[in-house]
Amino acid sequence: MVDCPRYSLSGVAASFLFVLLTIKHPDDFRVVGPNLPILAKVGEDALLTCQLLPKRTTAHMEVRWYRSDPAMPVIMYRDGAVVTGLPMEGYGGRAEWMEDSTEEGSVALKIRQVQPSDDGQYWCRFQEGDYWRETSVLLQVAALGSSPNIHVEGLGEGEVQLVCTSRGWFPEPEVHWEGIWGEKLMSFSENHVPGEDGLFYVEDTLMVRNDSVETISCFIYSHGLRETQEATIALSERLQTELVSVSVIGHSQPSPVQVGENIELTCHLSPQTDAQNLEVRWLRSRYYPAVHVYANGTHVAGEQMVEYKGRTSLVTDAIHEGKLTLQIHNARTSDEGQYRCLFGKDGVYQEARVDVQVTAVGSTPRITREVLKDGGMQLRCTSDGWFPRPHVQWRDRDGKTMPSFSEAFQQGSQELFQVETLLLVTNGSMVNVTCSISLPLGQEKTARFPLSDSKIALLWMTLPVVVLPLAMAMDLIKVKRRRRTNEQTHSSNQENNKNDENHRRRLPSDERLR
Repeated sequence: MVDCPRYSLSGVAASFLFVLLTIKHPDDFRVVGPNLPILAKVGEDALLTCQLLPKRTTAHMEVRWYRSDPAMPVIMYRDGAVVTGLPMEGYGGRAEWMEDSTEEGSVALKIRQVQPSDDGQYWCRFQEGDYWRETSVLLQVAALGSSPNIHVEGLGEGEVQLVCTSRGWFPEPEVHWEGIWGEKLMSFSENHVPGEDGLFYVEDTLMVRNDSVETISCFIYSHGLRETQEATIALSERLQTELVSVSVIGHSQPSPVQVGENIELTCHLSPQTDAQNLEVRWLRSRYYPAVHVYANGTHVAGEQMVEYKGRTSLVTDAIHEGKLTLQIHNARTSDEGQYRCLFGKDGVYQEARVDVQVTAVGSTPRITREVLKDGGMQLRCTSDGWFPRPHVQWRDRDGKTMPSFSEAFQQGSQELFQVETLLLVTNGSMVNVTCSISLPLGQEKTARFPLSDSKIALLWMTLPVVVLPLAMAMDLIKVKRRRRTNEQTHSSNQENNKNDENHRRRLPSDERLR
């Protein structure tokens, strides 16, 4: 008898798995890409490449370049031709398939006129049947912005602001200030704002003493391109401008305006100074883009914020006296807030600040009543078209405040508020109830729940209490009457049967037989 070696079940399974893993797939291949990121400047062309290994033709394979979702490729190649009508947006006419080395498994994606949105990771996938492999390629997009501009704001006692601005950067750059000896200076504030084209606008502010004679520099550095743009200002020279002795005056009180009306922002120089040759800027929080820019006798439309395009005009009747009025047409809720009015020359600006309060008085409130299951009542007061968020209040017939059961506020597409408030009514407190909706500046609209309606509502509330017992009593009377009638009929029938039986007994026997 021959002894057979004993194998454990786990050992057999491990051996089988090892064999499966070492068996080479009949279509086995791999895909490789460049080891380093591909760097491309905005506006230039970028070439992304990947290689099939071992090298062979891609004529009968599917190759796709995509960002995050394979189902939405940037470009796709199948059976020797580029597939058209792909759903991927943003590359229309800019993505091109390169066919130079497809016989050796080398493919390339060319992106023309690179944009900031093209920055990021791309995937190159080769597929044959159900078998596929892929690799990633990193595209780094960069843009070197404009040379910085340094201007001076807020010439007053103690300190002034130096503001360094530049446009056209990608990605966000690094900004710092240096003194005359190369020492680093701490920024007061820094803003990096992406524009519609994806490029960043840079605005960095430094606070310095206005009696400083130092030369100060602003540096903006691009990490992607490893390049720097810089600007230098000699503060003592800038402080010799004529605007040093001039101040800008604006409205001391907020300017109220209703939605749809025109906003008027007036500011002037004191003492009176001819402003024809000055630059005048109306700003919100940043220097660029602006609400409106006036320079060299005309409106500079290229520096205007998108939301103000076509909505501003300038009144220059008193420009010789240093007085200008900006009109913003068709006021919106987003126009509320603070505006800065700057007069400038040779990179030095004086400014004043003006507040605008935008309001919208909504519709007259509407009160409806609702009878609750427990017999109670609630009043619902609704209105829409308010800004800012209004104050809602219920009052009784004596003018006393009544606490609301709930309040709800919702803002629509134009940021106007819709209001809904509920009041639970008990006893006779519903008589002459008033719903009041008001704004902080005093505008108010009210609605009253009339006495006549209250009586009707009260009648409907009390009617079931009176009618229901009455109906039940009538039904009970009908049942008793029906029962009494049935009893009388039954008794009468029994009496008749008894009489018939007695009558038969009295008859002779021969007649009974009949």
